[in-house]
Amino acid sequence: MRSSQNILQHELIGLHVVVIDARNKDLIGIEGNIVDETKNCLVVETNKGERKILKADANFKINIDEKNIIIEGKYLVGRPEDRIKK
Repeated sequence: MRSSQNILQHELIGLHVVVIDARNKDLIGIEGNIVDETKNCLVVETNKGERKILKADANFKINIDEKNIIIEGKYLVGRPEDRIKK
């Protein structure tokens, strides 16, 4: 079960995410549901379509169990299946 303590070891697809900080300031404020994840990117479905966001260049706010969790993207970099095994 996903929780704020073990979110880095779980699947992110389906979670609601908000970009709260990014190297590219145009990405700040993007929010939506994560629909895909690659080694270096999160694909977020927004009201205006899908957006790819580099993990290493952004910080994300994810809501789990009605708690907002801030995650630095650098901790998400890597293949999802390898991150889940850690």
